[in-house]
Amino acid sequence: MTRFGLLLLPVVMLAQTPAPKLTHQDAEEFEQAHKPLIQPERPKSKDAAAATAQVSRALPGRGVAGAVAQRTFIDKHIFARMAADKIPHAPLASDEEFARRAWIDATGRIPSPADLSAFLADKSPNKRDKLVDTLTSSDAFIDKWTYYFEDLFRAGGRMGSGLNLFHYWVREWLKLDRPYNEVVTDLLTGAGKSSFSVPGSLYYQRDFVKAKDDPETPDAHDLVNQPDTVDEFTVTYSKVFLGISVACISCHDGANHLEKVNLFLVKKKRDEFFSQAAFYGKTRQIMNWENGYQANTEYTVDDEAPGYDRNAESILRVPRRGKGISQPRFLLTGEAPREGENARDGLARMMTSHIQFRRALVNRIWGELMGFGIVEPVDDFDLERYDPKNPPPAPWTVQPSNPALLDAMAEDFGAHNYSFRHVVKTIMKSSAYQLSSSFPGEWQETYTPYYARKFVRMLSAPELHDAIAVATGRPGSFASSSEKVGMAMQMPEPGKAGNDVKTFMRTFGQASRDDMPKKVPHNSLQAMLLMQSKVVTDRVNSSKGGLLASLLDKTPDDKALVEQLYLHTVSRKPSAPELAVGLEAVKKNRRSGAENLQWALLNSPEFLFNY
Repeated sequence: MTRFGLLLLPVVMLAQTPAPKLTHQDAEEFEQAHKPLIQPERPKSKDAAAATAQVSRALPGRGVAGAVAQRTFIDKHIFARMAADKIPHAPLASDEEFARRAWIDATGRIPSPADLSAFLADKSPNKRDKLVDTLTSSDAFIDKWTYYFEDLFRAGGRMGSGLNLFHYWVREWLKLDRPYNEVVTDLLTGAGKSSFSVPGSLYYQRDFVKAKDDPETPDAHDLVNQPDTVDEFTVTYSKVFLGISVACISCHDGANHLEKVNLFLVKKKRDEFFSQAAFYGKTRQIMNWENGYQANTEYTVDDEAPGYDRNAESILRVPRRGKGISQPRFLLTGEAPREGENARDGLARMMTSHIQFRRALVNRIWGELMGFGIVEPVDDFDLERYDPKNPPPAPWTVQPSNPALLDAMAEDFGAHNYSFRHVVKTIMKSSAYQLSSSFPGEWQETYTPYYARKFVRMLSAPELHDAIAVATGRPGSFASSSEKVGMAMQMPEPGKAGNDVKTFMRTFGQASRDDMPKKVPHNSLQAMLLMQSKVVTDRVNSSKGGLLASLLDKTPDDKALVEQLYLHTVSRKPSAPELAVGLEAVKKNRRSGAENLQWALLNSPEFLFNY
């Protein structure tokens, strides 16, 4: 229950080729290992649709009646498919709805009342395009997407003293809109003393697998298990850059294991994983020592190892079984490096020129902006189920909800020099993105894969923190190298936030950056924490300064006070009933009434969700 009766509606969502004689115990162990894959989590599309159906009831109706123009190639694919299958869709979002959505998606922050007012007053027909251009050129855009990519690249404590270098390198390539294929090439090919000179090499270095704690000789190079490190990194970059999860075939052939999981990987053998890993077979990580002590996760990366040994000892996986040094072959094409070409250079060239690389990136960003990917999970493509002209055998279905659209976006990404900013702008300028989350009539589950409405999503942990900071005028104070920053999304390392902020963000899904980021299901713990956390309660305490202190001092009119609290918090003026409730609260006690009002607004679905 809220403090004075405004509705609070938390949404609760829910081995090499196997030995010829496989024992019953072996079979049970393999089945248990793959159980999470055979029984996958609830699809994100269902979660997005369920959340939207619930939350949209508590939101003001904002759809704008009228025909929806097809503004981009995205719209041609989305709306033509709905028309062909007779699927109804939502109207366009109102300017207020679109503005708040665009600010959060592009920058992770809510708009200020002044910025919102200027946008709403603009009468030009292309004002939404202009807003997208402005937002994607802002420093806040760099803050949000730097944070996103640092989560994706797991830029945490395992990067040691190189973390700040990596942080500023990510910011720089985003600011310059450097071609993404060049960025990934740096991540795959970097070599040198990682923490002080080569930021790209930190991505490989962070996947080190320690073999022993102390060196036995002054120049010992055996402190890292190189084959296991290579395996870990091969699994990592395949998921992130190709959207393909190859972890299973790092231990055994796909046949007789993955038939219920991934038809593409069923045909792949463990030896093919060895060949993919062999691109890093000659790449070493040498742990650096200073004055007899290990430097803080400081490594030198070079290409002086003998190659990927099929029979090397493993700490993490079932024993390798094979003979000799595996030769590099790209998993998707079988291609080998050119004569005289560094193997990692060859991998970067092959991978970034393959359409799957482009598909994986645009699918990830589509999922971030539209609620869920055209392929879900975004890091588990099944390429045997991709082509609708050659559908998979029953009971399998084609995996992408709209393969033609995904391929068109992938081609457009490549045609525009792998510009990340272009991908974001293209999606946000489409009418498909600009549909309302309100849906006239009865919503059917079958409409979901058509993107027939805009699906709501709960703000991410750093977005929620920063939205609270903006709404209350009370930024935080976080260390960033030698300076202090006020927004969570400006921090190089979330783990260095204060305890209250760390607890708050962890509850809302902030990963430790030791593992791949995951979306945390909405739950009641989040709702309870939001009502009690100092991240909220301290910031609505007007005695500590911030927006409330200023408004109470400079806004003598109660009606104007209530309207300003709504504008600063949920980006709109209150309705007549809401205004009456707010006025009654401040009439009884102006200070505590204003504090209670903003507290309730910060706990409302309208604030918690981007719609």
